[in-house]
Parts: sequence; structure tokens; C-alpha cells
Amino acid sequence: MKKQEAIGLSVAVVKNGDIIYTHSFGLKNTETSTPLTDKDIFRIASISKSFSATSIMQLAEARKLSLNDDFSKLVGFKVRNPKYPETVITLKMVLSHTSSINDSQGYFNLDVINPEKGPNWAKCYNDYEPGKGYKYCNLNFNMVGAVIEKLSGERFDQYVKHHILDPLKLYGGYCVDSLDNSLFTTLYEYDSISKTFASDSSAYAPRREEIKNYVMGYSTPAFSPTGGMKISATDLAKYMTMHMDQGNYKGVKIISKKSAKVMQTKISEEEGYGLAMTNVDNLISGKHMTGHTGSAYGLYSAMFFQPKEKFGIVVITNGSNTSYTNGFNSILIESINCLYNNFIK
Repeated sequence: MKKQEAIGLSVAVVKNGDIIYTHSFGLKNTETSTPLTDKDIFRIASISKSFSATSIMQLAEARKLSLNDDFSKLVGFKVRNPKYPETVITLKMVLSHTSSINDSQGYFNLDVINPEKGPNWAKCYNDYEPGKGYKYCNLNFNMVGAVIEKLSGERFDQYVKHHILDPLKLYGGYCVDSLDNSLFTTLYEYDSISKTFASDSSAYAPRREEIKNYVMGYSTPAFSPTGGMKISATDLAKYMTMHMDQGNYKGVKIISKKSAKVMQTKISEEEGYGLAMTNVDNLISGKHMTGHTGSAYGLYSAMFFQPKEKFGIVVITNGSNTSYTNGFNSILIESINCLYNNFIK
């Protein structure tokens, strides 16, 4: 932490299905000098995507949809790359970032890609044919959140609460006003020019106006399915263990073994990405790890596990002055290796 100038760091280590170590270091808030604790929650950024994919697998198991469905029919407006109008963009493509959709027009409003509402909707597509390339894209998952609402009849944040968080007895969620805001960890963005940290309060913006005028199946980006989950490192480790144990945690089944395997199996060869889960070989030497990272508002997060050896590690920092190593933020890769060497190896 000293080396990476980290403000706060929460970690959790899982071995054989149990959390064997959790600790929080540093500060939750620099202005008040409040220490960070294991109960404190973070907006975990893109690890949030896996909660949406998990929800989709539940709906697929309930036969409410199929991964091969035409995404246009699911979301309720035309989703077609104008350069390849005959190629169907499937739900599976959207979940694996192989849809050819991009974030160039933003992703906090579905109007940008809806041809009936967005004048620049065509710019939301890349030049390659859907299914033939990979481009990481947040808009994909904000649309997936809308599909979850349309097919479940539940508001996105409520669906995740009732079908994933509550059964696993986890405290967290996407709706800011449904959570104890005294637990929110302040996030700090590092400015390399002034060499100072600045807090970013927008990470926990409640979006009350948007929620007040909510349209089910369309206003969903207000909750940011793509990056808006708020949860502690300890509870995130329990959720991770459910995926590591193929859909089960302490006797509670969230998804089937088959669904868990589908999520973890890479679709794009080069990137190793499955359905909101990525596969990497360059995090811990000699280990094939599965999981996801997140970065936003100065926060960096990582959740990775080794499915066969049954160990996993969660690391979240609320701010650091750090570079990248092997495509990973240095504080994440160094912390994960430190924890692996001390608790697993």
C-alpha cells in the first residue's frame, strides 16, 4: 500500500469454500480520517456485470429466454449492426462483448442505441461482424439489465436482491437509497499532474429523479447494471465462492453447474472472456484464474478464483497512485500475489 500510495484496501481470501482471511487497511475517508473496516461497502465497478449474467442464467434455467435469442426481441427495439443487417445479435454475444456494440455514444441511456430515439445509433456499432470480434462495452450490460426487468417483471435492483443477494445472505445492492450510506467507502481519483487525490461523490449518486420517473425495461441504466453494485469485499468473496463452487454456496443453489460452466468458459479466444467472467494466466504465475476486475471513480477491484484448486481472492482499493502490470492494475496484482503467497501457496 505504501508503495502504491493506496488510501484504503479491503481483502478477502477463500480456501476450500471458506473465507480464511479478511482485513481492511488504511482509510475509508481521508477528510475525517475514518479507518476502513470489513463492513464497509464499495461501488465495485465492472465486477457488477457478473450479477447481471448470473440473473440471465437463472432466467434461462426458468426457460424465460435462451442465450441464442435475438437480442432485439428481448430488449424491445432493433439491435442490428447497420454494416451487417442480416446478422442476428444474440443475447450471448451481448453478454460476452462480441456483439460489435461500443460505448462511443455513452451508456447511461438506452436512447443512444435505440434507432427510434437516437440520431447517432449507428455509431454504437463497430466495423466487424457481430460474433466475429471482441470489444469490451458497458452499454451491453445496461441493456441486459433492461431485459432482466422485461422477463422477470421485477425492477433490476430488486431482482438481484431477491434472487442472488438475499438467498446468499449478502448485504449490498444497486439502489443507493436502499442501503446504509454510512457504510459507503469514499472513492478517490488520483491526479497525476497535481499529484493529489480528489474524492468523487458521483460514485454513489442516488439518481432519485430517474427512479421516480422509472420506466420498467428501459430506465434500467439508472442503477448501472454494468458497474453499480455496492458490496463489501467479504460479501463479494462469498458471492465469488458460489461461482467457484459451480453455482452453490453453503447448500444454497443460485445457478446450475451447467450455467456456472457456461459463464466461465471463454468465448473470445484471445481475451479469454466468457459471460461476465474472464480467464487469465498472467495474474498468479502458473495459475489459470477466473473472475473479473473493475475500475471507476478511482476505485480498483478484483475477484479471481481457481476453480479446481478451490481458492479465490478479492481485493478492493478506494484509491491509489498506481500503474499497470500485465494488463492489471499494479495494486491488484501485487496484493493478490502477496495474499496467495501467504495464505494459499
